[in-house]
Amino acid sequence: MSDYLHIFASFFFLDSRSSAATMEIVTHLINDTIEFYKWTLTIADKRVQKWPLMDNPLPTLYMKNREPFQLRKTLVVYNFSMVFLNFFIFKELFMAARAASYSYICQSVDYSDDPNEVRVAGALWWYFISKGIEYLDTVFFILRKKFNQVTFLHVYHHCTMFTLWWIGIKWVAGGQSFFGAHMNAMIHVLMYLYYGLASCGPKIQKYLWWKKYLTIIQMVQFHVTIGHTALSLYVNCDFPHWMHYSLICYAITFIILFGNFYYQTYRRQQPRRDAASASKAGKALSNGAPNGLSRAANGAMVMASKEEKPQENSGRRKRKGRAKRD
Repeated sequence: MSDYLHIFASFFFLDSRSSAATMEIVTHLINDTIEFYKWTLTIADKRVQKWPLMDNPLPTLYMKNREPFQLRKTLVVYNFSMVFLNFFIFKELFMAARAASYSYICQSVDYSDDPNEVRVAGALWWYFISKGIEYLDTVFFILRKKFNQVTFLHVYHHCTMFTLWWIGIKWVAGGQSFFGAHMNAMIHVLMYLYYGLASCGPKIQKYLWWKKYLTIIQMVQFHVTIGHTALSLYVNCDFPHWMHYSLICYAITFIILFGNFYYQTYRRQQPRRDAASASKAGKALSNGAPNGLSRAANGAMVMASKEEKPQENSGRRKRKGRAKRD
């Protein structure tokens, strides 16, 4: 181990006067890290040592050769739990804001211990916690190997929401903050309701035709957020203006990302679907029309043949009759 580290360090720091000192630092750093890891294993909980995924961290970090997990029951429980949590947040914010006579145009933060204000702050804290719980969305995508779902929009949305709402709860747990939170919580009720029903299986999935309308509602939400924030700036609301400007910029990024998602998912693929359905209809028409025409033609030919035969026979009879008269 030590000889390898000497060669490794000499390769990178050959021309440096401090190569020896650097080599020693690197050697000690690696050795200390290994010793520290071994020490942590000595104080680990012996009860869970033989449990699945608990022997070492590698199985948790590497799933390339594993079959994807199904997690149907887990997803049903998780999604419907998020429905109840978001509905609770919406209900608490709506009722507390109403009891505190909040204004939907401009509401400054009241840092007092008024029960209604504390209730608003508590509901906003639960909203912040829900954004942390939503990281499980990504975990479930990875465990099920739905890597196409882990898009830039997905990662950007979940990472930034949790971080920015920590700032919001830390400094402005009330006032204008309630508006966007209670609107978003209601939308998440619908969203997780859809996911919960979809995770119940194909028998329910065939009735879930309203997925794209969730995206539309989310984009409407961002436009409403911009309008509401701009109105607050216009009336010079007693709320940190830098937060207002930041929120407008943040909402614009979501409009762009969700708009691109909607276009790529529904609009761009629609002409292909229409073309496919048109080609199928064309094939059905082309297959049906000639067959029908051929059947009609065949019928006409049969009728014509039937009509021609009596005429031919009658002609022969007339000729025979003339010959006898002559």
